[in-house]
Order: sequence, then C-alpha cells, then structure tokens
Amino acid sequence: VQLQASGGGSVQPGGSLTLSCAASGSIFRINFMGWYRQAPGKQRELVALVISDGRTTYTDSVKGRFTISRDNAKNTVYLQMNSLKPEDTAVYYCNANLRTDGNRVPATYWGQGTQVTVSS
Repeated sequence: VQLQASGGGSVQPGGSLTLSCAASGSIFRINFMGWYRQAPGKQRELVALVISDGRTTYTDSVKGRFTISRDNAKNTVYLQMNSLKPEDTAVYYCNANLRTDGNRVPATYWGQGTQVTVSS
C-alpha cells in the first residue's frame, strides 16, 4: 500500500491550497483517512479526519478554514485549506487506516510529507 500526497507549496497569508493524497495497492476497505502536520520543533498533530461514513473531525485551530473530503472511488482524500495563516506552516502528512486484501486486521499507513509554507 502506498499513499501519495501532493499539493503543498508556498502561499501568502489569507491564501488557499488544496492537498490531495491517493492510496493505492491491494486495498480491501479504508476505515478512515486523515491529515496530520508537524511544524519545526513541535509534535505531529491531527489536522482533520474523515471516516468511511463521511463524518469528519477537525482540530480547533482549523475549523471553519479547512475542509477535508474523500473520493471513495479513487481512494483519495483532499484537504482544502483557506484563509491560511503563518502558523499553518508545517509538513503535512496524510494517513489511512485500512484493511488490505486477505487481512482482517486494519493497519495505518502514512504518506510522504508535503511542505506548506505560509509567509508574506
């Protein structure tokens, strides 16, 4: 299983970016997909999560600005980030909890990080 993230970059405060992450491989079922971020000198934190039934959760600092969505047919998760702030600067990682073909126990997989820089 591989998670391929894309969409990071540099943007001015107030700008927008959209991250995407596609899962590929022998996937039987994805339970949830999400985005985490890690700023320099800080611990990795959950940004947003979308469960298989469509329910979402967000960390308080991004509520109202970020939107997570998922395309089940493409095994892809998106993170639309609006009104970006300098404190959103971090490496963003996608992850997925899923079952692979032939395995009953789900496991968590991580994509490579993508840098988001918000600066004037």
